[in-house]
Amino acid sequence: MLLSIHPDNPDPRKLKLITECLLDGGLIIYPTDTVYGMGCDFSNNSAIEKLCRIKGIKPNKANFSFICSDLSHISEYAKPFTTNVYKLMRKCLPGAFTFILNATSKVPKMLNNNRKTIGIRIPDNNIALSIVAALGNPIISTSLKLQDEINEYPTDAELIYEEFHKLVDIVVDGGAGNAEPSTVIDCTENMPQLIRQGAGILPFDLA
Repeated sequence: MLLSIHPDNPDPRKLKLITECLLDGGLIIYPTDTVYGMGCDFSNNSAIEKLCRIKGIKPNKANFSFICSDLSHISEYAKPFTTNVYKLMRKCLPGAFTFILNATSKVPKMLNNNRKTIGIRIPDNNIALSIVAALGNPIISTSLKLQDEINEYPTDAELIYEEFHKLVDIVVDGGAGNAEPSTVIDCTENMPQLIRQGAGILPFDLA
């Protein structure tokens, strides 16, 4: 299903349709403030396994992101972090950043890698945040990529639907996406480290 949603005022009935799909173990493709993502309800193991099969990886090797709704939501799934990390996240989120944090026991065991870390995102996108808020759980998510070196990240929802509709249950059309992924910051140690420069611009130098 290709489902068009207004980026500023998501229709509650459409949000309900999406959340019911996720709770039933469905997969969705949806817009963020960076690239379109493919995701599922973090509490549904069968959906996570399906997402891993599509990506061709084992769950404990997956580097999926948790899409959360706010900083208080993050604290449920990430162990306590330093004041400096909190201040950094306060300045950057919502925004085009992924923060790598140490995971709590609430993270699905099938996703626990050897380092027991998670990537947390709070995208500056009203559709993504509204879906997570309506669902009440994080979305386990991965960036949508094509086997195309020139146009690696698709930005047009209709073209995305043509390419991926057999793999997912709903493609959410929230308008043109970004072609640049998030900036990744590792906050598992005392000093945050820039892992990948992406769409997010840091408010100050980490060094």
